[in-house]
Parts: sequence; C-alpha cells; structure tokens
Amino acid sequence: MPGLRNACARLNPRPQGRCKPRHGDEAHCRIGRAGHHHMTIILGFVVTMACVLGGYAAMGGKLYVLVQPWEFVIIGGAALGTFIIANPMPVIKDSGRAMGEAFGNKVPKPDDYMQLLGLLHALLRDMRNKSKSEMEAHVDNPTESDVFKAYPAVLKRKPLVTFICDYMRLMIMGNARSHEIEALMDEEIDTITHDTMKPYTALQGMSDGLPALGIVAAVLGVIKAMGALDQAPDVLGKLIGAALVGTFAGIFMSYGMVGPVANKVKLTREKNNRLYIVVKQTLLASMNGAMPQVAVEYGRKTISADYRPGIDAVEQATLGGGAAAPAKA
Repeated sequence: MPGLRNACARLNPRPQGRCKPRHGDEAHCRIGRAGHHHMTIILGFVVTMACVLGGYAAMGGKLYVLVQPWEFVIIGGAALGTFIIANPMPVIKDSGRAMGEAFGNKVPKPDDYMQLLGLLHALLRDMRNKSKSEMEAHVDNPTESDVFKAYPAVLKRKPLVTFICDYMRLMIMGNARSHEIEALMDEEIDTITHDTMKPYTALQGMSDGLPALGIVAAVLGVIKAMGALDQAPDVLGKLIGAALVGTFAGIFMSYGMVGPVANKVKLTREKNNRLYIVVKQTLLASMNGAMPQVAVEYGRKTISADYRPGIDAVEQATLGGGAAAPAKA
C-alpha cells in the first residue's frame, strides 16, 4: 500500500540520531541498547558511591568510621521484615522477578513488536478468509496453532496470548460492539497494570520507610552511647559517630539504592504493558472496519519511537506472505 506508506512517512519522519542497521541487520542496534542499559545502571551506582564516599573522604572523614555492620543489620533486617509483613507472598516473589527484569532490561525489543504486529495481521487476515471453525481452532489452542507458533516471541508471553485469544474469540462470535469491547479492554488493562505494578508499590514503600529505620538505628546507637557517659571524650565521640551512621545509611539506602531500583521496575513493567495497548488499538481498528494492514498501523503508532518498527519493515513483513519473519534463536 504505497499510498499509506508515503502518507505515514510524511506524518511520522524517522527520528534522527537513532541506531541505523548495517546492511539490513538490526541486531547490533538491539545489542547496543541492552549494553548501554547495563552500563547506565553500573555507571549510576559508581557515580553515586564515588561522589558520596569521595566527598566524605575529601572533607577529611575517615572511611573506616562508616563501617558499622550492626547498624546496617538493624536497618536492612527491619526493612526486609516490614517488607514481608506488608506484602503477601505472591507480591514478594513477583518483586524478585521484577528486579531481575529491571536489571536484565527485559522489555519488548523491535523484534518483539514486529512479531506481535505480524501475528495480529495474520489473525485478522485469516479471519476474513477462513471459516469460523478454523479461526476458533487457533484461539482455543494457540500453542498448537501454526499461526501462533510462527511468532515465538509472542507465544512465550502467556498472559498476552490469553489476552489476544479472548478478544479474538469475541470478534469471531460477531455479537459484540466495538465500544463495548473497548470498555472491557480498558478494564482488563487497568487490572493488569495494577497487578504488575504491585512490586513497584512494595519497593517504593520500603524506600519510603528506610529513612525512619535509619533513625531507629541511630537512636539505638545513641542509647548505647548514653551508657558510656563516664568514658573518655574520644570513646564517647566514636560511639555517637557510629550511631549517626544509621541515619546516613537509612537515607542513602532509600534515595540512592532502593528508590532508583523501584523506579526502574516501574519503567520496565510499563514498557511490557505497552504490548496490550498495541493489541487493543489493532483489534479495535479492525472491528471498526479497517483492513488488516491499516489496523496494524493503528497498533504500530502506539509503540514508543525508540522501539517502533519502521512502516516499511512492517509492510514488507506482513505483505510478504502475511507473516513477519520469526526472530532467530
């Protein structure tokens, strides 16, 4: 559809300065993005620690004074305990998975979006050309469907596959109206977002409580120091200094460690949830009468510019046999 391609190209010019494929190979772009992500995490921690500890040392502070293991045991243990008290076990387990996803940058890449668009195009095309029973076979058992198996990056995301199949089934039945489906999709996406953001809420709650727990550790240290008022001033000074490390540690762990990790979890989960928006807009466009290729363009436009496949690539993949080439293992 050259007209559609040219019109969209004029309205949505390619961003400048983005990674450009060499000889048609986009793999090095994706590897570069992942590598840069890991480097920014490491760089961020290095800069934070260097500035805090380096600045303290430059003022003449002694680094060994900050080595107060029992202060850290009090703060870290209390934070972990309150985290366990405040959250059910499924959220605790999901928080571990969410942190792994955040540090591993497990977000949809251009190939993942390309395969999703290719799958949606194939399903919408087949819905126009095949019988109701044939389409029901695909959505009732997607793991055995040749259409779904052609897109492994989508098939491995079981909640997303369930989401696609549920609404494709409603479309096949032909009784639902588009505005009713849209309202139902919005409700389900809100529920999915709420559930997937529970680890972020839990980690942010821990971050918010760490400064107060640091004060608890500091107060306990001061209580210890008060029991040594009859000691020499240098001994008493060391005890008070050790107590104040608790306040420092609680604030630093909150704003320099747990808080940034919680925000990274939020961003990672938001990027993964974007896949549902792509499905929603594509299926709604089809229900409102758009041809499969045009409906896919509705979905493509909801993808962030950093990961959005080009309109030429999507058109070639979907019209070139109707399926996007699966990513190589």
